[in-house]
Amino acid sequence: MTRTHDAIIIGAGPAGTSVALTLARRGWAVAIVEKSAFPRRKVCGEYISASNLALLDQLEIGDAWRANAGPEIRRVGFFSGEASVEAPMPPAKNGPRAKDRPAANDGFGRALGRDILDCLLLQAARSAGVEIFQPCRAVAIERDGEVQMVRIQAGDETSMLRASVIVAAHGSWEPGPLPSQPGKSNRPSDLLGFKAHFAGSSLAPDLMPLLAFPGGYGGMVSADHGRLSISCCIRRDMLARLRKHRGPNHSHVSAADAVSRHLMESCRGVRDALGAAHRDGPWLAAGPIRPGIRSCYERDIFRVGNAAGESHPVIAEGISMALQSGWLLACELACAPSGRVGREAAGGRYEAAWKRLFSTRVHAAAALAGIALRPGSATLMAAIVRNFPQTLTLGAQLSGKTKPVPGFV
Repeated sequence: MTRTHDAIIIGAGPAGTSVALTLARRGWAVAIVEKSAFPRRKVCGEYISASNLALLDQLEIGDAWRANAGPEIRRVGFFSGEASVEAPMPPAKNGPRAKDRPAANDGFGRALGRDILDCLLLQAARSAGVEIFQPCRAVAIERDGEVQMVRIQAGDETSMLRASVIVAAHGSWEPGPLPSQPGKSNRPSDLLGFKAHFAGSSLAPDLMPLLAFPGGYGGMVSADHGRLSISCCIRRDMLARLRKHRGPNHSHVSAADAVSRHLMESCRGVRDALGAAHRDGPWLAAGPIRPGIRSCYERDIFRVGNAAGESHPVIAEGISMALQSGWLLACELACAPSGRVGREAAGGRYEAAWKRLFSTRVHAAAALAGIALRPGSATLMAAIVRNFPQTLTLGAQLSGKTKPVPGFV
């Protein structure tokens, strides 16, 4: 059986549901294809800048997000070796808010686990009339005149969806059969992502530190329900060395154990924060991470979130960029004329808007990550921020944490 929609979104993360919700509430018939069953945990820093709160209200999950997210993050920090430095987090320049909500309550970002956030967004999409195919994989995209056919597979069953608009919101790292998915990569310089939750941490609840350690970088933040979220990226070649030489009698150890030990041994701030804590669930892994700016519209497929481009996670802006890119695309599509010419024009406008909003933070993150990953640079970074802690506040501004979302100013 073939079902027809106005738009098919491949991926139900923040980027995909942001597109789906916005289009559905403007009268579009929208389908989401999501390969994973929810709730599910995901490698992600989980922090959302306060500049997104007006957008979350527009998506009608703002109140639920406020009710579930962790404490406000009012300080940014830096942990590396024996160094622990803190500085104020700049408040966001936010958009309109409800009259009964004081502005001071919305000036700072907070963290919410992806197992909760993604469910809130998907439920809102379902309530808006979006048809959800989950768990279900998109395995092929084929053109059929003015529309495109998406072959989806759930177990042994295969069916077809058709729409004039196809949106890739499947992320950037997992190889697959779609033209918007990457090929396989296995280079020594690849960055692999790791993430875990801990309970009982002693990290100050309003502090979000950047972690710098040999071969990688990461971050920690207090999230929902008292959980500490710690995430990091580490070079493939460094991870291989750690796994080879850290086990008893020089035997190999698991990647998660190697990363955990490396973090504890490299950052006193991590040891102090996790000294009395216990892990809540397993370590998760993903990658390789693929930072950079990609095409937002290619082969008649629109891209949002990490599929369109991503910054190094060192600046903790992944969810913000996902939500905002989905909003930007939906706004362009909603006012575009029908037909392929209209879609191409919308794709050009969307790509220009994407670059205006995100290119600075992508380049700033690349520069910072390049410094953090250079051998011996952690010591230099520690010396700089120890003497000039205001650089942490400036870095938060350059990363986009105070920049309002277009249309909400």
